[in-house]
Order: sequence, then structure tokens, then C-alpha cells
Amino acid sequence: MTTAATAKQQKQAAVSRGTRAPAGAEGTAGRRRRLGPTASIAVIASLLISFLAASSAPTPLYAVYQHEWGFSPITTTVVFGVYAVAVLAALLVFGKISDHVGRRPLLFTGLAGQIVSMVVFTTASSVSALMIARVIQGVATGVAFGAIGAGLLDVDRRRGAVANSFAPPLGTASGALAAGLVVQFLPAPTHLVYLLLLGVFALQAVGVALLPETVTRKPGALASMKPEIKLPRAARKPVAIAAPVLFAVWALAGFYGSLGPAITRTLVHSDSVVYGGLALFVLAASAALSALVLRDAPTRTVMSLGVATLVAGVALTLLSIGSGGGGALSVTGFFVGGAIAGFGFGAGFQGGIRLVVPLVEPHERAGVLSLLYVVSYLGMGVPAVIGGVLVVHGGGLLDTVREYGAAVIVLAAAALAGLLLSGRRVPQAVREG
Repeated sequence: MTTAATAKQQKQAAVSRGTRAPAGAEGTAGRRRRLGPTASIAVIASLLISFLAASSAPTPLYAVYQHEWGFSPITTTVVFGVYAVAVLAALLVFGKISDHVGRRPLLFTGLAGQIVSMVVFTTASSVSALMIARVIQGVATGVAFGAIGAGLLDVDRRRGAVANSFAPPLGTASGALAAGLVVQFLPAPTHLVYLLLLGVFALQAVGVALLPETVTRKPGALASMKPEIKLPRAARKPVAIAAPVLFAVWALAGFYGSLGPAITRTLVHSDSVVYGGLALFVLAASAALSALVLRDAPTRTVMSLGVATLVAGVALTLLSIGSGGGGALSVTGFFVGGAIAGFGFGAGFQGGIRLVVPLVEPHERAGVLSLLYVVSYLGMGVPAVIGGVLVVHGGGLLDTVREYGAAVIVLAAAALAGLLLSGRRVPQAVREG
């Protein structure tokens, strides 16, 4: 039997199982045209980084838009919130489709949407245009997220799991800080950062074209677009344990993403846009660090440490803010608290992913990961919008910050209690990470 015939039979068998094609199924010529495992992980992880960098890039610019267009703080949080809603909608509709049509088509679609959103951002001259750009960006992110996360695990489950935990906070951190620096020190502040990101997305499209496809097509693509909460039986209990933790840690991300710039400007008494993105950068950079430091620790230890650290960091943050008068001690405590809370954010997010992923079959990965992102973005978007309403119609910025921070602490404490009480029900393989 020839090599070509054997490869064809292997590929047909993979199609019938709905799993990835075995190595060699594309033939020698196909392998020469595609990237290897390490390069593939680098390309796919770079998509997570750039997509999250693009999502946080507008954060330092909100003050600029507010000054130019004269909108209220509630508008800022609504603009922030519509992105999360768009991501959620796209995840619910497109989250599982890459398990049927392949990873690469969804990656290309997500990149195309990001490029369109960058064009709209660049030409935006009103709040409505800004919201349209955020909706397009959110849909593009939601379309691609399931395929990105599953694609990383397809290539290498261990390294892919680390990349799934490390890349999102790294992207959030780099986007917030880079945008602040560009706006502060380079010309065309509301245009250049988006043009730079547009160039990044165009280069990544070339990288995606060179990726090997890890999933063979199977029927059911249209049916998979029907929004439904459907979990494999083996993953149901771990998801029930992980979901409260993911909601709590991403509520913290929403706190820093929506109210962080205003808090920082109040404490440091400066209108510099660099400070507007600095709080989110500190949080996300610390989260990325935790993903590397704790990558070999047991899963339950990672989650418990993450939630406990988050509570401690938020408590220090609220204590440092005090009356909002600022000063060196207050500012230092605010950023130290953000770093501690960020470490908890990263650990909690990493632990939640690691608790569930080992129990999921390859052809179920995109759908389950999309569900975890749905929980995460609900945690990020809903409290942020409520916070914006309270800033305008409640007790103002400082009271809202205290109430939001207290709510995050309560959520995290409840998640930690549930995690500790459920320990014996978690499968041993997952408990050991």
C-alpha cells in the first residue's frame, strides 16, 4: 500500500470520528507548507495577545474622547460594556462551530472583523461610531476565541493550556500601556494606535495562512450555531466549580478596565493618559506573571491561592484609596494592591481553565472554552455597566469604587468557599492539574 493511500485512509478515519487529522495526513508537500508545533503555538497565542491588546487599547483614550465629545462617565462604561455583550453574543452563536468547520476559517474571520473595527475606530468622530467599532471588535473576538483556545490545545495540550492562561492578561497589559504611551508621546493620538494594530492583524493573517488545520470537517455546523448551554457530562461538575471563580476574577478586570483610569487620575492628580492605562497594565501584567509562576502547581492550589490573593489585593486597593485625596502612600498602595489582585486574577483564571480542559475531548474543546469565556465576559461586562450607572446616578466615583470593590470581595469569598467545599467531588486527575 502506498504512503499516499495510507494518508488518505487516515484522514478519512479522522473525518468519521470528528477529530483532528493524524500527523502526516496532509502528505509531505503539505507539511512543508505548514508551520511546526512551536511556531503554530506562537502564531495562535499571538492572536490572543493582539485581540486582547486591541480590546484594552481604547481604555487610555476614553478621557480624550470624553474631552472632545463631552459625554458622561456612564457612557464610558456603556462603551466598555457593549464590547463584552458583543463578545458574549458571538461566543454563544459561533463558539462551537470551529469543531465542525475547522479552526483556520474562524481565525481568518476574527482577523477580518478586527481589521474592520480598526478602520472604524480610526475614522470615529462620535460616540455612536465608537460603539459600532466596539461591537464589531467584540463580535470578531467572540468568533475567534473558541477556535484560538482550542487550536492551542490541539497543537500541544500542556503548552497550549499555559498559553491560554498567559496570553490574555499579557495582551490586556500590553494594549493598555502601549496605547497610553502612543497617545501621550506620538502624533494623531486617536488614530495611530489603531493603525498599528491594523498592521499587526494583517501580518497575523499571513501566519494563520501557514498554520496546519487540526480539525477535519464534520456535519452539524449550522446546528452548532444554535445558542445552548451543553456540556459533556465529565465536565459539568468542574465547570460548576470554576464558573464562580471565573466570574469573580473577571469582575475585577471590569473594575480596572472601566473605573481604573478615573481612579488613577483622581489619586495622582494628573490628566496624563499614560496613568489612564497604568492601573490596568499593572493588574494584567501581574496576572500574566502568575500564569508562568504557577504553571506547574496543582490546579486546586492555583485556584485557592488565586481567589485568596484577589481578596487581599482588592482590600488593600480600597484601603489605599481612602478618601480619594491621593498622596505618595495612597498611590503606592493602590498600585501594589492592583499587582496583588492581578496575581490572583491570573491564578484564578488559569486554575479555572485547567480544572475543565483535561476532561474535554478534542472535538468538544471550542464549545467548552467558549462557555468559560461567556462566564468570564459576563463577569467583566455586567458589573462594569452597573458601576457606570452608579457613578452618575449613585454616590459618585469613590462610593461606587468602594461598593464595586466590596462586591468583588464578596463574590471571590463565595467562590473560594464553594471551591473548598467541593474539593472531594473533583476528579483526582483534575485535582492534580
